[in-house]
Amino acid sequence: MRIQLLTDESIRRLHEASLHILASVGVHVPHEEMLRLLGEAGATVDRHTQFVKLPERLIQESLDRAGKSFTIHGRDRSKKAEFGVGKRNYNSIAGEALWLEDDLRRRYATLEDVATAARLADALPWINIVGAMSDPHELPPECRCVFVAAEQLKNTTKPITFWFHDRASARFVLELFAIVAGGEEEAIRHPPAYPFLEPISPLRFARNGIDLLFETCRFNLPVPVGPMAQTGATAPGTLAGTMAQENAEILAGICLVQQIRPGTAVCYGGIPHAFDMRTTQMIFAGPEQAIMAVGMTELGKSYGLPVYINVGLTDSKIPDAQAGLEAGVTLACGAMAGADIFGHMGICGVDQASSPTMLVMQNEIIGYVERLLRGVEISDEKLGLDTIPAAIEAGSFLAEQHTVRHFRHELWFPQLLDRRFFQAWAEDGGKDMAARCRETKDRILREHRPAPMDDNTLKAVDKLLSDARRHLA
Repeated sequence: MRIQLLTDESIRRLHEASLHILASVGVHVPHEEMLRLLGEAGATVDRHTQFVKLPERLIQESLDRAGKSFTIHGRDRSKKAEFGVGKRNYNSIAGEALWLEDDLRRRYATLEDVATAARLADALPWINIVGAMSDPHELPPECRCVFVAAEQLKNTTKPITFWFHDRASARFVLELFAIVAGGEEEAIRHPPAYPFLEPISPLRFARNGIDLLFETCRFNLPVPVGPMAQTGATAPGTLAGTMAQENAEILAGICLVQQIRPGTAVCYGGIPHAFDMRTTQMIFAGPEQAIMAVGMTELGKSYGLPVYINVGLTDSKIPDAQAGLEAGVTLACGAMAGADIFGHMGICGVDQASSPTMLVMQNEIIGYVERLLRGVEISDEKLGLDTIPAAIEAGSFLAEQHTVRHFRHELWFPQLLDRRFFQAWAEDGGKDMAARCRETKDRILREHRPAPMDDNTLKAVDKLLSDARRHLA
């Protein structure tokens, strides 16, 4: 099933508006080496203001060079996330400062929470990229990402995602990848994660975000580029204006990546949001989010790129009816637009905290949406015309072999949504969706144990962590 928002003419106008922004206004690039590379490539560089104006030729060359597909791999090589090949991927959040307990108490996240998040997502069937969900408060920022990545790799056999910090720590992260993969060449062939380049709207880049790519590109890690322009706050007060600026910032990011290592694969992160003028808060899951997600998917696909969008999220702080409504509607729209990956699951509200219980609910929503996208097959076998005479005589299709052959595939059977008769539901405690999610989360964490690393690898990882703490912090 597919959904469409933009016409070819609309895509052309948005693209041309973005080219105008980049050629006339430019982007702020606070990185001397990158300024030099862009100047040599034909950009107009003002070294005093560090603003760079990008000509259409350079943008098109960068788009042509950029890799259009890539795969990241888990410790178990059969568990992977493929981009640019028509597959859909789902990841839990790369990290949040706060963690929400089931009693609604918020606290600072810890490294132990990273292990919990990894074990939970390792068991959830629809989450194929495991996010850290925690930005551990007790660890120094300078070495934090190294410890987070190691804890994830110990507790899941799937690909992972976390927040890279800077170039110095990225060196240790790459060494970690090599240890776990069994060598540098294996880590390059089977990358377990990617760094995320996030332009700062409007039209700026962070120095560390650029600088660390000079390290990660040594291992040819793919690079998603995703600004979070906010309608009316950090972008124009219209959806069209926001999308044009967002697109400009992504194109600029692709240009930067291609100057470091031509051919590096990129993912088009079309993740703008609206800004709520009443609460002065970003909006994660309003109808505008679904609209812009569809539009940005179509823009990204017009360049032939894999696309990442922010849908399947919620502005609710708990896994309640609001969360189900917002996550379900926005995810369905974004998935039907044809994106490759959708949001960072497990967030409560707008980066208010991480919640394992919320992640369990979103995993159920993903299953629902995936059944929608499968649609319906029309064939002689599926039509089942031969079964109708006998079923009419019996008064039911329940006993027909045609029904037995097909119902398990045709129908989606939820794990958490409740379809029982009222009496059976009441006798079982009358639990709501949140309670069922909590119970499922607790059961998984009690029972699921991912395949462990071997002892020699664990020893090498722990030595690396000791070196990272000593040299970075």
